[in-house]
Amino acid sequence: MDYAAPAPAWEGLLSGLGHPVIGIDHLAFIIGAGVLAARVARGMFLPLGFVAASIFAVGLRVAGVAIPLEELWVALSLVALGAVLLASRGPGKGTVTALFLLAGAAHGYALAEGIVGAEQTPLYSYLADLIVVECLIAYAAWGVAGWVRKARPAIPLERVAGISLTVAGLYFGALATMG
Repeated sequence: MDYAAPAPAWEGLLSGLGHPVIGIDHLAFIIGAGVLAARVARGMFLPLGFVAASIFAVGLRVAGVAIPLEELWVALSLVALGAVLLASRGPGKGTVTALFLLAGAAHGYALAEGIVGAEQTPLYSYLADLIVVECLIAYAAWGVAGWVRKARPAIPLERVAGISLTVAGLYFGALATMG
């Protein structure tokens, strides 16, 4: 949308659909979050915490709250998630929940850049679609990861995801510090 705030509701919907998908760092985290959620008992609730924190942070950004180095926080969340996935014995559920909430806030704040200044109708359309898309991606990854863990235990899905997320986080972190 040429960096303009969405005006009609359909532009808000398209923006909510596109942001978590075309932002490779965001998409990678949401997929990785689904993979980690499959490893945790009752992990199906973790993506909901991520999405709730994401929407809360969108609200903060729209309200004008300034948080510096937003893209660096997103990159650090990728590295942290990668490290948790690579750990042979993951941290406790409280730590994982905190990671999901903090990362959700970082990602939501960064994603809100494209919606700041929009009227209420496209803003609500954006938020509704963002919720749906983030949940769909996370739960699809959760389902696939759960299936792989049961059906194909020799496939090191968590290790591949952990390495990929760590490398992506370091890459995006370097970009954030250079730009």
